Amino acid sequence: MAGPLAGVRVIELAGLGALPFGTLKLADMGAEVIRVDRLAEVPEDKVTGGYSSWDRGRRSIAVDLKQPAGVETVLRLASDADIFLEAFRPGVTERLGVGPDEVMNRNPAIVYGRLTGWGQTGVLAPSAGHSLNYEAITGVIGSVGPAGGPPVPVMQLLGDFAGGGLTMAFGVLCALWEAKQSGQGQVVDAAMTDGVASIASVFYGMQASGMHTTNLGTNLFDGGSPFYTVYECADGGYMSIAPIEPHFYALMLETIGIDQSDLPAQYDREKWPEVKATIQAKFLERTRDEWCDLLEGTDCCAAPVLSFDEAREYPHHRQRGTFGGESNTEVVPVPILSRTPGEARPSPAWVGADTDDVLAERGFSAQEIAALRSAGAVGG
Repeated sequence: MAGPLAGVRVIELAGLGALPFGTLKLADMGAEVIRVDRLAEVPEDKVTGGYSSWDRGRRSIAVDLKQPAGVETVLRLASDADIFLEAFRPGVTERLGVGPDEVMNRNPAIVYGRLTGWGQTGVLAPSAGHSLNYEAITGVIGSVGPAGGPPVPVMQLLGDFAGGGLTMAFGVLCALWEAKQSGQGQVVDAAMTDGVASIASVFYGMQASGMHTTNLGTNLFDGGSPFYTVYECADGGYMSIAPIEPHFYALMLETIGIDQSDLPAQYDREKWPEVKATIQAKFLERTRDEWCDLLEGTDCCAAPVLSFDEAREYPHHRQRGTFGGESNTEVVPVPILSRTPGEARPSPAWVGADTDDVLAERGFSAQEIAALRSAGAVGG
């Protein structure tokens, strides 16, 4: 295996969204990730995988955790693992018999990561929720949107993926580093609400200092300023403009053909709507690609607003090799390490495809594996 996490062994109880994104980050950097899938999800044809690109780099075993033999199988696998990850509601893994106490009793040095939306504590902890909800209660969604308009969902980028998966991956690696020194594992409580709040911490500070208000679309970084926003072009395309620094702002105005002396001061907030209207009128004179020809590669801090399809073919991404895979749709492992880079390894063939191989490698005899299959505790 390549990557800086080669040799790190992870047990992942299959979950949705945020958890597989977090384990994708670990797998891409060389960790050996064994996903424990539900036995009921093993396809009859052994062909239908249903895996996406974020399932890559793992092997899948199928286990029935409602059977004592299935629970014992997972605990045995955890006995020589470094990290154990789950994303159930609080208390579920305890009821299944694979909670922190049971796992750490077998392996005191293991890091037990728990990823949830609301966290292990708090009045909302037992309830269901999704990324948009976690982004909402942190004030983030309430701060994104046009002036006079409603808040705008930002897909699942902040709640599930940045606040959830990435925060969990960071947390368990911090705990793993400490465990390698102390010999003692610990539980990592990764809540997406906490993660989103942490990401937004700079904006909490800006609001406290008066630099950011609660009025949507009127602030420096929410599209309210004329020099950090998106402008429509003649063909209906859009350009992003972000020359925050005065010398970059001056260069942008000069390049697009506006005399800065005809405009109010850059940071005169009361005149921002007037300045935006002037710049918008200028951008409507050319198509997006024509503006790209003029502005890209300069210090004007400008870039086209692309679709996902366009992004995969964008020259800068092509030159860096940002996208790969058979159809150029997968994002390669990032960040790029100079000596031990990550590697995009294959996804499991199907749910439970690696059951026998994984168990055999972990010391289960052929007779034990056959007995577990016969009892319906494992499959695949």
